[in-house]
Amino acid sequence: MTDFLSTGALPQEYRDLALTVRDFAQSVVAPVAATHDANHTFPYDVVGGMADMGLFGLPFPEEYGGMGGDYFALCLALEELGKVDQSVAITLEAGVSLGAMPIYRFGTDKQKQEWLPQLTSGRNLAAFGLTEPGAGSDAGGTKTTAIAEGGEWIINGSKQFITNSGTDITVLVTVTAVTGQTDGKKEISTILVPADTAGFVAEPAYNKVGWNASDTHPLSFTDVRVPEENLLGERGRGYANFLRILDEGRIAIAALAVGAAQGCVDESVRYAAERVAFGQPIGRNQAISFTIARMEARAHAARTAYYDAAALMLAGKPFKKQASIAKLVASEAAMDNARDGTQIFGGYGFMNDYAVARHYRDSKILEIGEGTTEVQLMLIGRELGL
Repeated sequence: MTDFLSTGALPQEYRDLALTVRDFAQSVVAPVAATHDANHTFPYDVVGGMADMGLFGLPFPEEYGGMGGDYFALCLALEELGKVDQSVAITLEAGVSLGAMPIYRFGTDKQKQEWLPQLTSGRNLAAFGLTEPGAGSDAGGTKTTAIAEGGEWIINGSKQFITNSGTDITVLVTVTAVTGQTDGKKEISTILVPADTAGFVAEPAYNKVGWNASDTHPLSFTDVRVPEENLLGERGRGYANFLRILDEGRIAIAALAVGAAQGCVDESVRYAAERVAFGQPIGRNQAISFTIARMEARAHAARTAYYDAAALMLAGKPFKKQASIAKLVASEAAMDNARDGTQIFGGYGFMNDYAVARHYRDSKILEIGEGTTEVQLMLIGRELGL
């Protein structure tokens, strides 16, 4: 992958993957995207197709049912899917980086053997429950508790905005919970909760502005009992471990956002060549062509940023700052391009049948989820020593 940085060309295996996913996105995902968006339905058939392709196992070793690839391969897939349907792309991103990756990074051998083959196959999904009404970026606000008693954890509390948490194929939710106090501060740990555990409820799905085909629920835990061995990672390191997961996830979200930004460019180029006004295609008007040129520049710059962050991560070098930069730049590019693309389409851009309209609604959450724009600026400043 690092060859790209010096040659400007993707190695063939990555290029082949991107082209394969591009074909799937155009031929399978795009034709049903508007319908699932309008009906707020989870695209089980599409997810099944991604499972058949092995996309959920891309960055995992073959011993756990994975494809033996890497995180950059996942990012390339997310970019291609993000061009046509962000709901489908976030289903893959969350299923891998939030659902399976914490188990791979921090799980015991037994936990990996039990859960990863199900998740890397894509036949089942897992979710990560971090955010609460008063907690997310502020871990100190976590109120969900887990008390160790008689060889079990007893969990009480609630979570909100949790992706992939209530589908028919969701089998597991990893939750952060207060498990005690250390030096007057909350001790936060992560615990695996199977979806069929008594007392665990995925409440009715949200009515969202966008990502309507993505599964998102509030969760409640009422005297939920799971074995003590369901602790994921070291006790008290739950939030710290999740920060590592978020650093990686920001690169993936950046890739998804680049796909959205590029999708708006591609749609706008096509429309500007076809739409005739005042006797000529509107793309011949400098105002339109300059707007699309800026859109392309944003997408290209954002792509370069996430490629750079991914290269550092795969090389085992520090990448926190670059991941935040990529997430910041790419999410803003997606939102800016969605606005400009909608303007180019005029009245059609306000119709949900058109991809740019869906991108306009979908892209805003890219500036919020997995660390807001403000959090990214804070992290970049901190890495600069400010």
